[in-house]
Amino acid sequence: MFKTFRFLSLVSIFVLIFSACNLPSGTPTPEANVVFTAAALTVQAQSTQLAPFSTPTLPPAQATNTVAPITSPTLAIPTITRAVSPTPACDQAQFIRDVTIPDGTVVAPGTTFEKIWRLRNIGTCTWSGYQLVFESGEAMSPVPDPIGTVAPGQEVDVSVTFTAPTTNNTYRSYWRVRNASGVLIPVSFGTDGQSFYVEIRVAAVSSGYDFHTQASSAVWISGAGNLTFGGPDTDSNGFAMFKNGQKLEDGTVHAKILETHPQWVNDGVITGRFPAYTVVSGEHFTARIGFLELSDGTCGSGNAKFQLNYREAGVLKPLSEWTETCDDTMKAVDVNLTTLAGKTVEFVLAVLANGSATQDFAVWVAPQIAIP
Repeated sequence: MFKTFRFLSLVSIFVLIFSACNLPSGTPTPEANVVFTAAALTVQAQSTQLAPFSTPTLPPAQATNTVAPITSPTLAIPTITRAVSPTPACDQAQFIRDVTIPDGTVVAPGTTFEKIWRLRNIGTCTWSGYQLVFESGEAMSPVPDPIGTVAPGQEVDVSVTFTAPTTNNTYRSYWRVRNASGVLIPVSFGTDGQSFYVEIRVAAVSSGYDFHTQASSAVWISGAGNLTFGGPDTDSNGFAMFKNGQKLEDGTVHAKILETHPQWVNDGVITGRFPAYTVVSGEHFTARIGFLELSDGTCGSGNAKFQLNYREAGVLKPLSEWTETCDDTMKAVDVNLTTLAGKTVEFVLAVLANGSATQDFAVWVAPQIAIP
């Protein structure tokens, strides 16, 4: 019996050793495989340029040593629809800027002034027979000018002449553009808009500009470069200075004499650009021009061109020109500045030697801007 028991014990030991060979090993868990697969799908989605999509639901882990297969989702490629540009409208305008009378300009009671706006035709139709029409606000006895023909893409200055109210206050007048069929067209100001306007402040205006008083503040230039106001009067580069109380070629004497001698070369020139001034409606530029009387009782062989110009937005523009020779007379000049009413400009006085380098002792007597 003992031998039998010993035999059975040996058999049991061999069975236990054989069973130990089938115990679980270090095989990765299903959860680890699922995490790895999800990360791969995320990388795949980020590497494409498709529209965002829903992350697929992964199947749950199985309760066995066999990992359930993961089925890759099928991604639908979205269809990209291109936006269609709207068809440009026939009648459209764009406000560019105020040419005259900036908003808030002070205007004397009852003064007549011209407001000019610059518009651009941004539609596809040519403007022909279009008009400016009053919409609302203060009419101010308007007289609108015709617009004329304006092609697509072209800019145009449109204007209305107003008469300021007689009561001190701030006034606005709103205007529109109407096409030949009587339809009001939209005007864009960078954002949607319909009308444009003029705004003035009616109040007493101190008008007038004394070029003689302002001469030392002007910028004087000749062909040789910048000049210092005040001479000396022997400077061959040209000079600008006061010669108050000296005798003129016609034998008269005046308290306000401004000499502007051009550079001493053929066709020499001198210019003086004065501090900015806002022109009031009804103002004129007036002066007497000619030459000084010299020590020998003559005015020499003076021969020069006198000019009144103005500079606006950095651009020099002419107003009037007069040619004077030494003939024992002084010329009275008068320039109506109506076209500049409401504009802030820099006036420029200029004298050009008319050919020869012979000295030109050119003078402006009491040059000023005033309402006659």
